[in-house]
Amino acid sequence: MSGGNGLRVRPTSIPGLLVLDLPVHADGRGWFKENWQREKMTAQGLPDFGPVQQNVSFNDAVGTTRGVHAEPWDKLVSVATGRVFGAWVDLREGPGFGAVVTEELGPDRAVFVPRGVGNAYQTLEPATAYAYLVNAHWRPDVAYTFLDAGDARTAIPWPIPLEQAVRSERDLAHPRLDDVVPVPARTPVVLGGDGRLGRALRRAMPEAAFLARGDLDVTDAAAVAAHDWSRHSAIVNATAYTDVDGAESAAGREAAWRVNASGPALLAAAARAHGLPLVAVSTDYVFDGSRGDHREDEPVAPLGVYGQSKAAGELAAAGAPEHWILRTSWLVGEGRDFVRTMRELAARGVDPVVVADQVGRLTFADELARAVRHVLEVRPPAGVYHVSNGGAARSWFDVARRVFELAGADPERVSPTSTAEYAAGRPAAPRPARSDFDLAKIRATGFAPRDQDEQLAEYVARLGDDA
Repeated sequence: MSGGNGLRVRPTSIPGLLVLDLPVHADGRGWFKENWQREKMTAQGLPDFGPVQQNVSFNDAVGTTRGVHAEPWDKLVSVATGRVFGAWVDLREGPGFGAVVTEELGPDRAVFVPRGVGNAYQTLEPATAYAYLVNAHWRPDVAYTFLDAGDARTAIPWPIPLEQAVRSERDLAHPRLDDVVPVPARTPVVLGGDGRLGRALRRAMPEAAFLARGDLDVTDAAAVAAHDWSRHSAIVNATAYTDVDGAESAAGREAAWRVNASGPALLAAAARAHGLPLVAVSTDYVFDGSRGDHREDEPVAPLGVYGQSKAAGELAAAGAPEHWILRTSWLVGEGRDFVRTMRELAARGVDPVVVADQVGRLTFADELARAVRHVLEVRPPAGVYHVSNGGAARSWFDVARRVFELAGADPERVSPTSTAEYAAGRPAAPRPARSDFDLAKIRATGFAPRDQDEQLAEYVARLGDDA
């Protein structure tokens, strides 16, 4: 027996369902094959699906028929001895629902079955055994989707008529296609869905699942481990402890490290275990701000506890094999933010004193949400990316004056001060003097940041409409 000298992975008419032609090396003693070879198979187009469990099904009689079962994980099925007729039915929601592919499998042929595609096998020789690798551990509480192997609509051409086949009582009770509820598509899950970025992500990614802290505490190891990640296609961590000054207290330090460092470590472990990409959001506070135009490869040098905890969170998030860490700065969006405060002061006739020696760029939450969606769609190389709005870097003082001007108030009412003068007599964490990013790396992925002045004008106009 010989399967040829080359491995081949070929697509089928069901998206994601792949057939593998395997080289089988035989001599007078028997035969040998590489049943799973990650490097070679992924190079041929097989997803790097990360198997964690192997099962073997032994079938004594010819005509033993199992299925149709659609599991909530991916699997690679191959024959150890004998031959089987395989049938696969797309049970995922979408235009391909009900599509059928059949193939005969032997030691020289395997099949990769993606989540939600129903699979069934009928033995063609006695003492047939086939093995399958899956990328999630079997759990008794995980729901399967089933289909009657004799459904008239799918009309699977079984070599041995089902009335002559060996089938289980459970398989005999499976529903017809008209009664099958399609397997829903996996969607990204956003953790921190009730925060400023979370609310912007609801607009940018309405198809995603959104979990607030009350739904899943990312700092609770047991809760993260128990969550059903099989429903999700990616993890977006929008949770954060952001009280920069409060982080300098004993209680704040503990909370900052728990949320900003321990939480990302637990999510990275979940992403690694379930083969999911992870998007994590970080901050300009990982830099000391002694220079501007920060590049992604600049060594981090956080000044305060908040920045230190976020830098640790970056290292933890990088533990996910496929990860994108989006550093951002000066986030503006729904809720209390600097721009909204300045707009209200302008309307109330209050003349603020604003720091003029901290320089950076605004990042509107909608723009950051757009960047999150972008990396999930484009899937650039894993790593750190700087994301903010574009345009010239400005100080907080410059931004405040512009807000007053856009609100129809005299910008001369805004007075400048230094960080040291502003912090005198009050507990304040150290802040980077320069927070402006080099945006070349994110631009190279095809993302074009909007100009901050343009988006600021739109934002202030909306605030005026809501007043």
